[in-house]
This record gives sequence, C-alpha cells and structure tokens, in this order.
Amino acid sequence: MALLKFPTKAVNTDAVNPFVNSVFDNLFNDSFITDRLVTRVPAVNIAEAEDSFQIELAAPGLQKSDFKINVDKNMMTISAEKTSETETEQKLFSKREFNYSSFTRSFTLPDTVDYSNIEASYENGILVVKVGKKEEAIVAKRLIEVK
Repeated sequence: MALLKFPTKAVNTDAVNPFVNSVFDNLFNDSFITDRLVTRVPAVNIAEAEDSFQIELAAPGLQKSDFKINVDKNMMTISAEKTSETETEQKLFSKREFNYSSFTRSFTLPDTVDYSNIEASYENGILVVKVGKKEEAIVAKRLIEVK
C-alpha cells in the first residue's frame, strides 16, 4: 500500500500565475502593513486582592496627562491620546508631520466595587488602577478547626 500526500491548497490555485499569488501573500502578510491596519491596544493584567482589584496597563511613552479614566455605572473606560507634531521649514515651504496614537479599553466592574475608592498612578510605562471593594464584599478569614 502506498501513502500519497496531497497538497493542502486547492487544485490549480497556482496554475494561472504563481507570481501573482505569491505577491498578494507577501503583501497581506507583511508586518509593515498589518501593523498599521491592526488597532493596537495595550496589554492588561488584572489581579484581585483581598480588599481591591488592580488593573495594570502597559503603555510606555505616554505621560500622566495623556490618560482619561471614566466610570459610568458599572463600566470603567481607560483611554489615552497622544499627539506629537514636528515642523521643518524649507525655503518657501513648511512641512508638518503629525504622529497620532490613541487607544480605549473598557472594563465591566462587579457589584462589589467601592466607586469612591478608585486610584490611578503611572510609573515606568505602566498605568496602575486600583479599584477598592466594598466593606461587605471583603471576606473575613478565619481558621476552621476540624472536630
């Protein structure tokens, strides 16, 4: 018995013009183009402690004034917007280049959140948002003796 391996592509896909297919594959798989087509959002770590939740966003290159944190009912939205502008003058022409980047992340907050106890800090490229829990949500720990 002989084992035959069939190609994974559909039959005759490269029959018309193999060059055209390889050009389109390279064009759409190129990281230069896909980096600009894909919206970039910062990576997030969410940790739960006994008395609070901690949200960490990796957002290097920004300043504290670039961030906006809004809480509306049980939805917290963290957004940042950074605009940088450079200008060079040549003879009679003025050339301007704008670099604009922004992101928005939204998080649904649980019912145990104390909305008056939300703090944010930004240091070393990481935005840390600490969201406190209500007193009744904090579980008291005790040792249970086995009888």
